[in-house]
Amino acid sequence: MSEPSAVETGPVTIQAETADRTRKTGRWLGERLRRGDLVILSGELGAGKTTFTQGLAEGLGVRGPITSPTFVIARVHPSLAGGPPLVHVDAYRLGSLAELDDLDLDASVEDSVTVVEWGEGKAEVLSGDRIEVRIERALAQSPDDVDADPRTITITVHGAARAL
Repeated sequence: MSEPSAVETGPVTIQAETADRTRKTGRWLGERLRRGDLVILSGELGAGKTTFTQGLAEGLGVRGPITSPTFVIARVHPSLAGGPPLVHVDAYRLGSLAELDDLDLDASVEDSVTVVEWGEGKAEVLSGDRIEVRIERALAQSPDDVDADPRTITITVHGAARAL
């Protein structure tokens, strides 16, 4: 299955049967992002938020490696291609909007692409114009089916209308 050609209105849903497919979907989105974009990722533990961000970073052309910033809260990845840097945030350990505000992310939102894992219900205050990505994981039907762990990725654009 190929990536959607554009996201204009309403959510777009993509089936990702493998981690590589999740990464490719992230790369597809990353190639379309621009300075000032806010991406909010949600999904349970192990759903593939960091894997998706790895692909997004490839699409943006930023310096890696991309790892989960759970313990450092935020990392900045400079562009290798003259584009915007990637600010990668993990809001999992943040207990309140005030703690998110303490990171002073609004100072960098305009000049970078900001991705906030676990940002649902917290990071929306950074910008009304945002892209929400929900990754849902369907576990294998039987313990013998270890390779069947597909993800459903739903991408929704909020705010300023534009095609991705």
